[in-house]
Amino acid sequence: MYTMNFYPEGALIDTPENQNMIATQQGLLQAQASGRILEARVTMCDVSHNLWVSLPCMKGMIPREEGAVGIAEGTMRDIALIARVGKPVCFHVLRIEKDEDGNPVAILSRRMVQEECQEQFLDKLHAGDIIPAKVTHLEPFGAFVDIGCGIASMLPIDTISVSRIMHPSDRFTVGQDVRVIIKGFQDNRICLSHKELLGTWEENAALFQTGETTTGIVRSVEKYGVFIELTPNLAGLAELRQPVTVGQRTSVYIKALIPEKLKVKLILVDVCGDSTAPEPLHYFYEGNHIDRWCYTPLGASKYIETVFDGVLD
Repeated sequence: MYTMNFYPEGALIDTPENQNMIATQQGLLQAQASGRILEARVTMCDVSHNLWVSLPCMKGMIPREEGAVGIAEGTMRDIALIARVGKPVCFHVLRIEKDEDGNPVAILSRRMVQEECQEQFLDKLHAGDIIPAKVTHLEPFGAFVDIGCGIASMLPIDTISVSRIMHPSDRFTVGQDVRVIIKGFQDNRICLSHKELLGTWEENAALFQTGETTTGIVRSVEKYGVFIELTPNLAGLAELRQPVTVGQRTSVYIKALIPEKLKVKLILVDVCGDSTAPEPLHYFYEGNHIDRWCYTPLGASKYIETVFDGVLD
């Protein structure tokens, strides 16, 4: 089992310990001597692609080659540095120098922290381990997340939730803290999943009762009806009695919950408006490892499970 010592960037920046360390030259020197990871916000990426960070006591610079693993080798593009402007970054203090005017400048390394994170944390993970992550970028095919010290991985769109979405922005926002599961490893990449943390069919269905009226989000409009999401891992089918569009929030009457068929029968009551922001996520499982997850109730006609044995489809 892993020990969590490395976090997505931004987790440390506002902590009292971090703020105290970056506030003075003495604090920076103490961090250098102890190897402590610090964080500060990038204010500029100069023409040489050096990153300049905001330190209360002096200027701080991360030289281009120290900006990220792979920059010096050419396996990481410089856009990864440019994209950090305005955002927190982690770093080790390498040394304190004087600029041409005699003012102190802290020379920092983000690359060193990422190498430590890879060797001491990410390389020790196993399939089924659950770790914190931060959403950094959304594309139609998936969500990119920081899984430690600015190291990125991706959640494919079909692993985000059981309920199908058109775009990851239907579920996530950039900067959101999430939890992810290590699904396996492929070509030196860590493959992730997420939907297994959002509960089984029974766990989600237990939040509702037949005969009650609640709200949902239209996820798909078909000739035979409209699929309405009640939770990220539970959707039902309603007859299409009035015009609706994907993304609209509706009120629905729960006509029946049928676990053996994995069905929720709904009646569309009214359209409430567009769904402008994703709902906060509720994680049913709060542990740090899972070996197997079964979505379907016992005796259901369809069987859906995920086995975290490191074997990828």
